[in-house]
Amino acid sequence: MPTGVTVSAAGRIFVNYPKWGDDVPATVVELREGHPVPYPSIEVNTPSGDDDPTAFVSVQSVVVDPADRLWVLDTGSPLFQPTKRGGPKLLRVDLDTDQVVQTIVFEPDVALPSTYLNDVRFDLGRGEAGMAFITDSADSGPNGIIVVDLATGDAWRRLHDHPSTKALPTQEFVPIVEGRVFMERPADGAPKPVTMGADGIAISADGARLWYCALATRRWHSVSVDALCDRSVDDEAVGSTVIDEGDRGGGADGLQTDSAGILYATNYEHNAVVRRLPSGELQTVAHDPRLLWPDTMSVAADGHLYVTANQLHRQAKYQGGDDLRVYPYYLFRVAIGAGAISQDSPTG
Repeated sequence: MPTGVTVSAAGRIFVNYPKWGDDVPATVVELREGHPVPYPSIEVNTPSGDDDPTAFVSVQSVVVDPADRLWVLDTGSPLFQPTKRGGPKLLRVDLDTDQVVQTIVFEPDVALPSTYLNDVRFDLGRGEAGMAFITDSADSGPNGIIVVDLATGDAWRRLHDHPSTKALPTQEFVPIVEGRVFMERPADGAPKPVTMGADGIAISADGARLWYCALATRRWHSVSVDALCDRSVDDEAVGSTVIDEGDRGGGADGLQTDSAGILYATNYEHNAVVRRLPSGELQTVAHDPRLLWPDTMSVAADGHLYVTANQLHRQAKYQGGDDLRVYPYYLFRVAIGAGAISQDSPTG
């Protein structure tokens, strides 16, 4: 099942497949002539264990940054198992040499045993080499935002278990996907609500606000990037900068922004992608019955939005033990205009 997608300045397309139970020969691939090829090599995609710091264990997100470098966010958590040091990490790949040139391994007080690293965004204008921001979407532990200094590799948690990073309780949010309440439905137990927290993440065009959303909510929030990055600001003060940005019109998995100040969100309840204009107006970008659980987006320099659709809700854990997914999965491309360049694109 694909989750992340990203596109380089030259139009190279990268996709990742987390290890959620399917046979995954390579957790990161490059699409070449329509075919997935292990990237940067099959060796890097073959870890010695869940704590191997030199290889990809189970990747949830891939992002090309404004300097046209590929970053790989490794959960270190196949099948959502507890993490061990060496598994959860952020790696940088040089697209000229196709080599891993930087690895930032997260310490256990940053990537907790329960942590699930979900998505990442970059601001290269901060600090010596830029900052990264990562969502922790754990469904059985604290949620939050992880901030990473790309020069030193130092990382710290922000909004740790803050209400804005948490799934809403069932009395406040009942997600409907393909006409059915979206819940965990084990084959031999009672249904229970989905509890995944902070998931989608995006940086505003001016770099001032970090937008994020929990998976199980229709609301999104933003927080001051200055506060996140300043380690002299305590957690309470960071939390005081959080703004409830309102209703998105449906549950979202992925967020993205472009240089025009437009914010994009997937909408898994309506098989759609929507966008929020700077004025606050919501518009539908794409709607299609094949957009079954639109997951991650990439706004590319070619004026298109790329989005994966992976039928996440049809997995056996949500369907009483029956796997209802139908192959193939899809990667869609939608024209959005040449002026809408991603904040994560080389020209953003």
